[in-house]
Amino acid sequence: MAFPLPAPAARAAAKLGRDLSLARRRRRLTQASLAERAGVGLNTLRRLEKGDPKVSLEALARVLLVLGEAERLANLLDTGTDELGLALVDERLPRRVHARKSPAAL
Repeated sequence: MAFPLPAPAARAAAKLGRDLSLARRRRRLTQASLAERAGVGLNTLRRLEKGDPKVSLEALARVLLVLGEAERLANLLDTGTDELGLALVDERLPRRVHARKSPAAL
């Protein structure tokens, strides 16, 4: 059984689709030419621009590459700037660090 996509994720997918469409049009590319250059089907590109979350990550990566934006996918969740993740790790850090006794000192 498939679970429905949470509303924030659906909104994000729809925004991504609108942004892809705008980026394509700013580059004066038709859907057909972008789909051909990216190696994806025209219907796949249309679904991607409509924010369909079921379109493959591969199709998104191919389209971003043609648009010159592949680096954005690589930095989508940069762990160095993951504020929540870093905060959670910092919470688990020990308050004090004790020197370890070496086996030779025993």
